Amino acid sequence: MSPDSMALGSVRSAAELNERIRALWLRAGGSLSAQERAEYELLVVAWAAAIRSRVAEAA
Repeated sequence: MSPDSMALGSVRSAAELNERIRALWLRAGGSLSAQERAEYELLVVAWAAAIRSRVAEAA
């Protein structure tokens, strides 16, 4: 997934995003290229938003 292909408004579960982060690290072999790093940063931001949303719903 390229950073451009991840829609900012798309809704993904924290678990799905976590799985995508893990898969990215496995594919990269523990060392991210610049493009992979950009993808990782987008995934982490989306994951954090999903976690915040889940916490807000629980409150």
